[in-house]
Amino acid sequence: MKYLDEYRDGELAQRLAQELRRITTRPWTLMEVCGGQTHAIVKFGLDALLPEGVRLIHGPGCPVCVTPLEIIDQALVLAARPGVLFASFGDMLRVPGSTTDLLSVKAQGGDVRIVYSPLDAVRLAEQNPDREVVFFGVGFETTAPATAMAVFQAEQKGLKNFSLLVSHVLVPPAIEALMASPDCRVQGFLAAGHVCAVVGYEEYVPLAAKYRVPIVVTGFEPLDILHGILMTVKQLEEGRCEVENQYVRAVKREGNLPAQDLVRRVFSVVPRKWRGLGEIPQSGLGLAAKYAPFDAEKKFGLGTIRVEEPADCLSGRVLQGQIRPHECPAFGTRCTPEHPLGATMVSSEGACAAYYRYRRHSHEQPAATTAAVS
Repeated sequence: MKYLDEYRDGELAQRLAQELRRITTRPWTLMEVCGGQTHAIVKFGLDALLPEGVRLIHGPGCPVCVTPLEIIDQALVLAARPGVLFASFGDMLRVPGSTTDLLSVKAQGGDVRIVYSPLDAVRLAEQNPDREVVFFGVGFETTAPATAMAVFQAEQKGLKNFSLLVSHVLVPPAIEALMASPDCRVQGFLAAGHVCAVVGYEEYVPLAAKYRVPIVVTGFEPLDILHGILMTVKQLEEGRCEVENQYVRAVKREGNLPAQDLVRRVFSVVPRKWRGLGEIPQSGLGLAAKYAPFDAEKKFGLGTIRVEEPADCLSGRVLQGQIRPHECPAFGTRCTPEHPLGATMVSSEGACAAYYRYRRHSHEQPAATTAAVS
């Protein structure tokens, strides 16, 4: 585990924390926009290593969590439909719709399959020519290329029984929506390294300049995150607002050009509703005209489903960074992983799931010790 352990070195973490304390002269509020980073922060107690006044807010960094209730309900309708084989990543199965979830539909006889790649769903369509195979395409820019490849291959193979229920979303428009809000308290952002590995970080440059906030592309291990925070605070202390890349071992400024080209060929940029944030212009991907026959929403006439978010679930406020998970009255009582009110409690990248797993017995931050990392 050499190449993992070196990014979890407790002594190096303490040195980064000391440097943060040395340069920090005033309070700063930062937001990480990645559920994987949120889990690392909570698991390793990184927030407890920060100087007093440097505060982290958890943003809408979980694609499962921001998938709107209407699309979950569309998935439930399709999964329960006779003759349909519904393929999905596993972390979508426990996400509650307005009445049930995909796991319950499977238990009641629906043909719901867990796949590890969209290409698995294409193979299922080839193997089951008498069935309609629908893949649930959810995710940020990170997973969009694989979904695009699945549709591209289905078109090349002439598979008429394959379609896609798409809920891919784009991160930069969501960051802009947050920054444009009059209630925004965020002064700097940690951008998700895996997203930027695909799309690069050119799109963040005008956002940093327009809203005068530093944006630092950051990895996912404890030392990555602490280094990203240090780079962000240093910019703030020096009055700079630039885009910097902490995750240099995986991210290039231009990103993955072949993957971007494939996404542009298969998808078009469209408005998209985000759970907790509402509709954000130009923040989603929809199938381009050439691939419209593979659009499950149109193929099965699902566009009329409209539902309201449950009032007793405050996951929307969690996703906007307005409250922390334990500040929701239902957290750990009426809302648990076994009986979730919202996606943030069951997704592997959800903030509520992180707090329930690592901090449900205490609302205090863990002690700031070397052991919190090593």
